[in-house]
Amino acid sequence: MSQDKDQSNLKWYEGISSYQWTVLLIASLGWVFDVFEGQIFVASMRDAMPALLDVKPDDSSVVAWNNIAFGFFLFGGALGGVLFGILSDRIGRSKTMIITILFYSLFTCASSFAQAPWQMVALRFLVAMGVGGEWAVAAAMVAEVMPTRSRSVMGSIFHASSVFGTLLAAATVAMLIGNEAINGWFLERGLEAWRVGFAIGVLPAFLTLWIRWKLREPDSWQSAKEQSKQDPTQKMGQLSELFNSKNLRSTIVGVALSTVGLVTFWGIHIYGKNALLRRAQAEALIEANVTDPGVDADEDEKENFKQQKSAVLNGPAAATIKRAEMTSMVLNTIGGGLGLLLFGWISDRLGRRGAFFVYHIAAFAVVILLFKVLLPGGASTTTLAICLPVFGFFTLGMHAGYAVYFPELYPTRVRGTGAGFCFNFGRLGTGAAFICFGFLVKMPPESQALLLAPLYLVGAVIVLFGRETRGEELLE
Repeated sequence: MSQDKDQSNLKWYEGISSYQWTVLLIASLGWVFDVFEGQIFVASMRDAMPALLDVKPDDSSVVAWNNIAFGFFLFGGALGGVLFGILSDRIGRSKTMIITILFYSLFTCASSFAQAPWQMVALRFLVAMGVGGEWAVAAAMVAEVMPTRSRSVMGSIFHASSVFGTLLAAATVAMLIGNEAINGWFLERGLEAWRVGFAIGVLPAFLTLWIRWKLREPDSWQSAKEQSKQDPTQKMGQLSELFNSKNLRSTIVGVALSTVGLVTFWGIHIYGKNALLRRAQAEALIEANVTDPGVDADEDEKENFKQQKSAVLNGPAAATIKRAEMTSMVLNTIGGGLGLLLFGWISDRLGRRGAFFVYHIAAFAVVILLFKVLLPGGASTTTLAICLPVFGFFTLGMHAGYAVYFPELYPTRVRGTGAGFCFNFGRLGTGAAFICFGFLVKMPPESQALLLAPLYLVGAVIVLFGRETRGEELLE
C-alpha cells in the first residue's frame, strides 16, 4: 500500500509489471470469448431459430423463441455469476476462470448440434452460466492485481475488450452467412453455416492452458485465505455477508444498477444497433413496390402483404440486408467500445457515481433521439450511421463501470461473490422481462425501447445512493 502511495504521481500505465499486463491480457481474452459466445447467437438468431422451427425468418414464432432464449440466457448468467463468484473466493481466481471458460466454450460448441428450439434454449442457459461466472472472476482478479492509481482504467480496458468479442461474432456470421459463396459451399455439403459458427465456440477452451501455466492467485486473496483459516468469522465466499449491515447498501445499489443496465441493454441497445438493418429492409420493400395495406385492410390483403414481404426480405435482398445488419452492429460497437474504454478515465475525474450519472442521463437522451425522432422521421442512412456510435457510447459504455465499481465495494474474501452477485443477479429481472417479451411479440421494437427508456433516469437516481470509491484502496 505504501509503495502504491509513493507511486501515486505515476501515470496509470507506468510501473506496471509484465505479470500485471499478462493478467489484464488473459482476463480480457477470456471476456472477449465470453462475449463472442453470447453474441454469436444474437448475430445468427435470424438464421438459427427459423431453421430449428422450419419456418420463415419473419414468422412470429421466431421472435417469441429468440426472446425466450434471451430470457434463459440471462437466468443462466445470474446463476453462474453467483455460483462461480462464490467458488472463486473459495478455491481461487485462476482455477475458477479455467472452469468457467471450459463451461461456456464447450456448451457453445454443443449448440451447433441443436435440433429443436428447446435444445437451443437449454444450451444458452448453460453457456450463460460460464459467461456470467467468467466476468465475476476476471473483474475481481484485475482489481486485485492492479495498483490503485491504475485500477479504474485497467478495469475499463478489461470490460472494453468485449467489443472484440462482438466484432468477432459479427465477422464470423458475416463470413459464414452473409457471404453467399461460403454459405452456398456449406449448404452443398449438407451443412448449415450458423452451426459452423457455434462450433467455432470451442476454441476458447485452449485459453485455459495458458491460464494454468501463467496465472497465480493474487496476494490479497492468499492473505484472505490464510486469515479465514485462523478466524472462523472471516470465511471465504459467504453469500450471506453481502446482506450484513456493512454491505447491504452496496449490494442493493449494485444489483439495481446492473438490472437497469442489463434490461436496457437487451431491451434497447440490441434493437437500436439494428437501425441500419431495419432501414435496409424498408428500402428493399420500397424498391420492390411492396407497401403495407394498413390496419384497415382485410385479411386477404394482409396475408398477401406478408407473403410479398417475406419473398423480398428472404430473396435477392437477403445478402444486402445481412450486410446492413453487420455494418450497424460494427458502428454501434465501435462507439460502445470507446464508451467502455473511457469510463475509467471519466470516473477518475467525476468519481464513480458522477460517471454513472452522466452516462445514464446521456443514454436516455440519445435513445429518445433515435427512437422518437430519427427512426420515425425517416432519417437518412448517413444520419443513422453517425448516431449509432454515440448511441453505443452511452448505452453500452456504462457497463464498464460494473467492472470498475463492483469489486471496490467488497472485501477480498467476498469480492468475487459480491461482484458476481451484483452484475449477474440483475439478469433475473431482465430474464423475466424477456420471457414476457416472448409472449408480447406484437410490440414493435421502437415502442419497447421508448417504454424502457425511463429506466436510465432511474439508474441516474440509484447511483446517488452508492458509496464513492474513487482513489480508495481495496477493502481487505
